[in-house]
Amino acid sequence: MSASTTPSSRPAVTEREAREVAEAAREQHWRKPSFAKELFLGRFRLDLIHPHPLPDDELAQRGEEFLAKLRDFVETKVDGGLIEREARIPDEVIDGLKELGAFGMKIDTKYGGLGLGQVYYNKALSLAGSASPAIGVLLSAHQSIGVPQPLKLFGTQEQRERFLPRCARTDISAFLLTEPDVGSDPARLATTAIPDGDDYVLDGVKLWTTNGVVADLLVVMARVPKSEGHRGGITAFVVETNSPGVTVENRNAFMGLRGIENGVTRFHQVRVPAANRVGEEGQGLKIALTTLNTGRLSLPASCVAAGKWCLKIAREWSAAREQWGKPVAHHEAVGSKISFIAATTFALEAVTDLASQMADEDRNDIRIEGALAKLYASEMAWTMADELVQIRGGRGFETADSLRARGERGVPAEQLLRDLRINRIFEGSTEIMHLLIAREAVDAHLSVAGDLIDPEKSLGDKARAGANAGVFYAKWLPKLVAGPGQLPASYGEFKHGVDLSGHLRYVERTARKLARSTFYAMSRWQGRMESKQGFLGRIVDIGAELFAMSASCVRAELLRSQGDHGREAYQLADVFCRQARIRVEELFTRLWTNTDDLDRKVVKGVLSGTYEWLEQGIVDPSGEGPWIADATPGPSQKENVHRPIR
Repeated sequence: MSASTTPSSRPAVTEREAREVAEAAREQHWRKPSFAKELFLGRFRLDLIHPHPLPDDELAQRGEEFLAKLRDFVETKVDGGLIEREARIPDEVIDGLKELGAFGMKIDTKYGGLGLGQVYYNKALSLAGSASPAIGVLLSAHQSIGVPQPLKLFGTQEQRERFLPRCARTDISAFLLTEPDVGSDPARLATTAIPDGDDYVLDGVKLWTTNGVVADLLVVMARVPKSEGHRGGITAFVVETNSPGVTVENRNAFMGLRGIENGVTRFHQVRVPAANRVGEEGQGLKIALTTLNTGRLSLPASCVAAGKWCLKIAREWSAAREQWGKPVAHHEAVGSKISFIAATTFALEAVTDLASQMADEDRNDIRIEGALAKLYASEMAWTMADELVQIRGGRGFETADSLRARGERGVPAEQLLRDLRINRIFEGSTEIMHLLIAREAVDAHLSVAGDLIDPEKSLGDKARAGANAGVFYAKWLPKLVAGPGQLPASYGEFKHGVDLSGHLRYVERTARKLARSTFYAMSRWQGRMESKQGFLGRIVDIGAELFAMSASCVRAELLRSQGDHGREAYQLADVFCRQARIRVEELFTRLWTNTDDLDRKVVKGVLSGTYEWLEQGIVDPSGEGPWIADATPGPSQKENVHRPIR
């Protein structure tokens, strides 16, 4: 019933076709304001984030009550060291989390969930993840991208009533998109869903299915062929894992997050009722991307938890450890690392809470803010963990069990480094996030001038685009010359002992400079702009720093107004902004002074074998086998390692 999808006959997709699939999946319009979008256009809309939005009293009370219960549970029932050693979350811990309602944090109370907003959901993930990162991933994969969120956004009322009560209390869910030969390029998706009466028949293999080993319900992305009565395209389905033909063929193991239940899942002639299709045919990627707009915010939450723990350990260790007559914290080489960890942790919490509250309010479009939060938090948390290992020295490289065995405190710094490394890869790698955010950042330009640089457009189309672009740029460009950032009294409400107003003036000036740089690059490279990934990545990184600076200042003012460590918050925001400004200036320099062209030449040489002589003098410990596993559809030849937890 299914067409052959062996690696040699996967969907043949050109670069342009792949781009068109991705473009069709993204939200085409901006119906709500976006702070980050405006920032990339050179417009510093502080009014969109200040005063800092806050959860309503009922949500806050509900959230605080749950956090208290969750804290008691993870402190008394969770042994993170045991999970690390046995590479598995005990069933009784998962059952306890179910009884606590942790699997229904984001599910509406009318379906048996807790009805928490994004802010308290993230606080809960931070708390649970600090006890064991594997638990944080278990809960996040289930609710952030698993069955509950797609059904909340795109499901029918019947689907919500049928599946959400199960997800809230008893069932674990997973999200299945990636395949052995398909990662961030979904146009090549090979899993098929063939219409057959009132059903679809699924065939294919999915890789890296987080929660897939223990899941009861799956959200599966599959390609429906176009036929009479079927528009076809990549489509989302809810699949019961106990359906005949579903086989979990392997439980994958990783350098970190050893307790997660991540596997390879094969579908062979799996019948799925049409009633289990989420949205319309062809909407699968849009559903996935829309789900990730807020789903990605769970990852920064784990990074905030990591930063807080890094700061605690750095503080305690650096005060106790003495070198050359004084605690190591008082040596500048170590002290600067501690300052970086403290300031960056403050900034990551500011970014995460701000983006989360904006998601809860739903007044703004946060697709860029959510992506920036994921990108920035994953990179900065990794750096903080690396600095902690350095501060701890040899003890940072030693495992917690080894430290404990010889009579010292079992501090799992090396585990944190391993656990955090995946954050720069999954839910959109840093490289993919750069491109995704860059596409959104230049959307206004492509909307008015895209046809000018499209080689396939007619002369008439180009002429109309030229006229539209002339009108747009005639209004836009003059506004990039001057602004509040050049007025000494601007943002004076952010001056309380420590003066943060200068940092906000810097953000305003720099946003205009960033917009000018983007315009200049588009004028210079035109259609080749999309290939300048190094340049686009730096543009995005500058925007991320400016967003983090803005969030930090706004959070500091919020804490000051509430009488909650306001003076200290202002100090941390000031230090962070000064550190960020140094990084921004370096990034601006690297926009135009870099080795991008030379790097491309070296890459061509490496791939052609020109430098193969450089690889001599080693042995390769890699085993035999193909680079990419065969994913030919068919019945499974392996034992089903699916392990439902009941």
